[in-house]
Amino acid sequence: MTRQFKWDSGVGLLGLLLLFVGSYIGLFVAPSERYMGEVQRIMYVHVPCAWNAMLLYTLAFIFAIVSLWTHRPKWDAATTAAAEVGLVLNALLLVQGSIWARATWGVWWDWDVRLTTSLIMLLLFAGVLALRSFVQDAGKRATWTAIATIVAFVDVPLVYFCVRWWRSLHQVQSSPETVSSGMILPLRVNSFAVLFLAIWMVAMRAGLELHRRKKGLVAEPEKIESQGETSHV
Repeated sequence: MTRQFKWDSGVGLLGLLLLFVGSYIGLFVAPSERYMGEVQRIMYVHVPCAWNAMLLYTLAFIFAIVSLWTHRPKWDAATTAAAEVGLVLNALLLVQGSIWARATWGVWWDWDVRLTTSLIMLLLFAGVLALRSFVQDAGKRATWTAIATIVAFVDVPLVYFCVRWWRSLHQVQSSPETVSSGMILPLRVNSFAVLFLAIWMVAMRAGLELHRRKKGLVAEPEKIESQGETSHV
């Protein structure tokens, strides 16, 4: 327990440190964008949130498959944790994107293909967590959570590739060759910062879920069956 706490805390502190450094560079050192000016600096938190939200959803997808295969509680906890933290980052990227859109497009929201699929992604994974909250049996809850996560993941590659497949207000994904060198450093630093913070939050949330199961705050199938047998007697 002590080792896990130190590991979690170390990753979280590193993420906070990198976020401070990357944001400082992005706000005060990196050059402003030629056409968007200072408002472009929101990119240094918006893009890392987008990247890591999709990464966490991908991890949740992988954890869900392993959960279905092994039926072990730790993988169900990991699936739930990754989906929840991914949902938070998904919400942040939509809020940040709306602020950026208002400054550059003149509107808070547009039913652009990237915006629409990102909103659908948020609603799908929110649905996964809502479904989970309605299932009382731990075994069934893990199974339905895993299946729903796998189904919801279908939208994740769609969000990433939609700007290549359809016309969008968003530009196609950039590469280091097409981005100013002064902008690459804060973008990368903040991307790792959000990643480390996300890892810390996933580890803490998964540990909390396992702790709840261990302490009996989440009913296990055996307990439910035994209670049912007792009631019949």
